[in-house]
Amino acid sequence: MVALVPAPARPAVTPAETHTGGVRVRTAPRIVGAGVPVPLDDGRHVPYANLDYAASAPCLEAVQDAVTRALPYYSSVHRGAGYASQVTTDAYEAARGTVRAFLGAWQRAAVVFTRNTTDAMNLLAHAVPGGTTVVAFETEHHASLLPWRRAVRLPAPATPAEAISAADRALADAPGGPRLLVVTAASNVTGELWPIGELARVAHRHGARIAVDAAQLVPHRPLDMTALGLDYVAFSGHKLYAPFGAGVLTGRADWLRAAPPYLKGGGASADVSDHGDTTRWAADAEQRHEAGTPNVLGAVALAAACDTLAAHWDALAEREERLLARLRAGIAALPHVRELTLWGGGGPRVGIVSFTVDGWNARDVALTLSGKHGIGVRDGKFCAHPFVRHLLDEGGAGCTGQGSAVRASFGAGTTDEHIDRLLTALARLADR
Repeated sequence: MVALVPAPARPAVTPAETHTGGVRVRTAPRIVGAGVPVPLDDGRHVPYANLDYAASAPCLEAVQDAVTRALPYYSSVHRGAGYASQVTTDAYEAARGTVRAFLGAWQRAAVVFTRNTTDAMNLLAHAVPGGTTVVAFETEHHASLLPWRRAVRLPAPATPAEAISAADRALADAPGGPRLLVVTAASNVTGELWPIGELARVAHRHGARIAVDAAQLVPHRPLDMTALGLDYVAFSGHKLYAPFGAGVLTGRADWLRAAPPYLKGGGASADVSDHGDTTRWAADAEQRHEAGTPNVLGAVALAAACDTLAAHWDALAEREERLLARLRAGIAALPHVRELTLWGGGGPRVGIVSFTVDGWNARDVALTLSGKHGIGVRDGKFCAHPFVRHLLDEGGAGCTGQGSAVRASFGAGTTDEHIDRLLTALARLADR
């Protein structure tokens, strides 16, 4: 291994913390741009309250530092003999091991770097054997709902137990051949956690595999693929505080090794004949599907985010539970605001809350929160159109805001003041 010469950088933890070599610490990691001032409609500036983490999380300072250290040695990977190329190659390949450990994947699991979760799920759809039956719920993000050639789409389940039984029936009724169950780990609309361990057991009982969209879970909670029995996991760096354009598909290598390259080009090929009539593709699953020069800095950033979050899980979960309870209780106290949930209020969830405001279009709510209060939220159907329509229909007509909703989502940089500012702003909407 070629050593990367360290460059001076900010500490990844605050001076009051003690770094204990892999032991989780009790404070949240720091965010680049926390408290950046933003303009209001009246010309004043206020510190930004970023409540749009579920779309793209801000960058961690530790991630910024890792990229800064890597930049002086940035070079092409895998085929260069120069020192910078060796350093860059080592950093890129080390990132695979970091991701593998972060996800609790088995040592021989493939770790393919992609652009994002959508790209990862499309890669898996490309690699599934012909004739594979894919089972997915209508509650999925479009990244997990749309790529499949032969899919059975299940309606939104009324309870987690119903999700398990519906998947059981669908896999039992599926025709012979390969089968794949696709499910989210945490909803990008409601934040509710899905019973992925139980669903994995159902899938395996029927000889099927399970692929999990973990884009909204891994920024908030640890995930252990081996303990849960997950065959594939996909997630995005830009939701994991590493906004440098990298994502991951991790899991069983056999389907990936057997499939033609996702992209055809340099790196994916082991040998090309003089006339191009014969091409032998790389046997390694990662190399086979990472044609061209990869996003090295994205992989470095993503690995740094994995390491940082793994050291802070306790603090992050503790803060998030407190902030989530504060936000949901505040919304419940506002008679003109309705939270959207699939399974009611009591189940486990991450820091994502979607809602509607009586008499208000969701876009106007989002614009008002930004222009009057310096709050960033998301409005729309959140790339989960069937699911959002289901939730809005369940709530009855007249409160749908033209078929869309508002989503507040948070993470490491969120403060009590951000939550209180949102609740105060929502309370004022009733008076307008």
